[in-house]
Amino acid sequence: MRQNDDRPALTEGMAPALPMSRRAMFCRIGGGFGALGLGSVLADAGLLGQSAAMGMDGSHASEAGVPSNPLAPRAPHFPARAKRVIFLFMNGGPSHVDTFDPKPALEKYAGQTPPASLMTGRRKTGKMMPSPFSARPQGQSGIEMTDLFPHVAGCIDDLCVLRSVYTDNPNHEPSLLMMNSGNMQPIRPSLGSWLTFGLGTENQNLPGFVVLCPGKPVVGPQLWSSSFLPGIYQGTHIRNNVIDPDRIIRDVTSRHLPRSAQREQVDLIQALNREHLAARGHDEALEARVASLEMAFRMQFEAREAFDLARETTTTRDLYGPGEFAGACLIARRLVERGVRVVQVYYGAGQPWDSHSDIHEHRVHAQKSDRPIAALLTDLKARGLLEDTLVLWGGEFGRTPYSEGAKGRDHHSLGFSMWLAGGGVKGGYVHGATDELGMQAVKDRMHVHDLHATILHLMGLDHERLTYRYSGRDFRLTDVSGRVAREILA
Repeated sequence: MRQNDDRPALTEGMAPALPMSRRAMFCRIGGGFGALGLGSVLADAGLLGQSAAMGMDGSHASEAGVPSNPLAPRAPHFPARAKRVIFLFMNGGPSHVDTFDPKPALEKYAGQTPPASLMTGRRKTGKMMPSPFSARPQGQSGIEMTDLFPHVAGCIDDLCVLRSVYTDNPNHEPSLLMMNSGNMQPIRPSLGSWLTFGLGTENQNLPGFVVLCPGKPVVGPQLWSSSFLPGIYQGTHIRNNVIDPDRIIRDVTSRHLPRSAQREQVDLIQALNREHLAARGHDEALEARVASLEMAFRMQFEAREAFDLARETTTTRDLYGPGEFAGACLIARRLVERGVRVVQVYYGAGQPWDSHSDIHEHRVHAQKSDRPIAALLTDLKARGLLEDTLVLWGGEFGRTPYSEGAKGRDHHSLGFSMWLAGGGVKGGYVHGATDELGMQAVKDRMHVHDLHATILHLMGLDHERLTYRYSGRDFRLTDVSGRVAREILA
């Protein structure tokens, strides 16, 4: 049950008013004290929606209807190893056995039907198919990976490869939601929203959570939604198909008023908003609008500069290479360098890594992403940012070790690979393992809830304490589970 009702309330003798909360309606109908008593009974029974913004210590984010700055930096629960996150999302599901978890045994069983004991719950059964990509140990750590990512291989000693990730469903929509928000249904806040809710952001002239995606991925904006968290924590989606600051953020800068006049205009609107808010009491939606309006004005000072890649040297731009994903990786570095808390970079729109018909498609996508990813890691390290920036790579699931059709691979959720770098994790380290065929995670299994708990821990947040009370219960990113993988901490 949501606190805010979408239907306008009518007051006798007046025009339709703005939407009012249920509490406001009870107060008007019940005449004050009677409504307070009713509200208390409903709250005790867990029937009254409570979408008020609650801090990590249980305190309200605002008092007496005057909103505080919801994006102000906040202290973590304990000393953090990472201050910011860059999530490189390979939407569609890259194959683990063709990237960071090579399986030589697939050669031995090539063309054979997978063991029935390993096929429980699988959608289709093909023949075991070896990877068409060669593999060998890389770096001083000797971590084995395929030749799909030769530039990333040069950074392998900075990577913590997770080979035992698993999730609950092998379909795109629920797995995308699980990886991005910790729940298979589109009703929960995203990882980036939880992080900015818990920690705020260091730069008040830029959003705390930025999403770079050239179009719409499967599911869409729910993947970076704030859901029942205040709207100010929702990810700001930037369509990076054209890296042009004038086009990316064209609606931020006024074409009609000078900055001084804009400031006067915003001050007037905000004064009216605060007066309106004081009369309504706590109103999460209105508080979010007030904060968002102020953020939009402040973005004029830094947003154009942050997204202007022409300000980078030719050497740096050449390091990342051409293309929209390369530009997004460079923007990600520029954003975290300027204090943005979370940046998520989607590799293309839709589900480009979804190689059902031909696994050789992975070669095309790897060639477009390999160099930019390695450049991002190298650039962050050279600037002293990698040690407290957590970089995460992966998709919503992996792909089957057996074939779909002649040369493709189906979705696979029982065991797949992701990797972390920087931000307090061990470099040149492999965590967990799948069986010899890559069918199931069998050692140090890491559910997505465990991954999220570990990310929050690296950011100084206890996943069991970072909660938000809504609709009569406390919610958290990891639901009612989650284990911190302390084995990967540096």
